[in-house]
Amino acid sequence: QVQLVESGGGLVQAGGSLRLSCAASGRTFSRVAMGWFRRAPGKEREFVVAVSKDGGSTYYADSVKGRFTISRDNAKNKVYLQMNSLKPEDTAVYYCAADEVVPAVLAGRSSYWGQGTQVTVSS
Repeated sequence: QVQLVESGGGLVQAGGSLRLSCAASGRTFSRVAMGWFRRAPGKEREFVVAVSKDGGSTYYADSVKGRFTISRDNAKNKVYLQMNSLKPEDTAVYYCAADEVVPAVLAGRSSYWGQGTQVTVSS
C-alpha cells in the first residue's frame, strides 16, 4: 500500500507560479513511478506529467511542456510539481498518482491516488 497526500494548491493569478507536493508513505517510495493528473470542472481527468522510479525519465502532456516541471526526492518520499506561467485553463483539482510501472501511471491506471488539491488560476 502507498498513501499519497497532496499539498500546495491555492489561488494564483495568471502568469504566476505554484509548487505542488505529494508526500508518500507505505511502500518503498523508490519502487514506484509517480505522476500528476488533473480534473477541471466538467471535464475528464487528464494526464499532466510523470516521472520514473529513479527520476531519470519524465513525461509531459503537450499542454504543460515548458511550463511545468516534475521532480522527486526519494530520500524525502516526495514528488513535486513546479508550475510556472499558469493559465486559467490550468484550473483543476490536481491528483498525485503512483504505480510500480510507468505505463500504468501514464495510462491513468495507477494503483494509488491522492485526494487531490485545488489549483485555481484567475485571469
